[in-house]
Amino acid sequence: MGFISWIVLGLLAGGIAKFLMPGKDPGGCFLTIILGVVGASVGGWIGTQLGFGSVQQFDLRSLGIAILGSLVLLMIYRVIAGRK
Repeated sequence: MGFISWIVLGLLAGGIAKFLMPGKDPGGCFLTIILGVVGASVGGWIGTQLGFGSVQQFDLRSLGIAILGSLVLLMIYRVIAGRK
């Protein structure tokens, strides 16, 4: 997938992850977008390493992997930000 596709997938994944894990997060929408894009990338890489296939196209499996990556990243962020 191209860079623009990863951004769109990250936006969707970040929004869905935020919907699934509501709460007050410092950083707002911009941070949610960044977490979504990074989560989509990390989720795609981990999914490929675990044998779920490579993320080459925009489909439900790719979106699911991106959402899981975003959820994990959001949980890690909340744990780290909560310590301050």
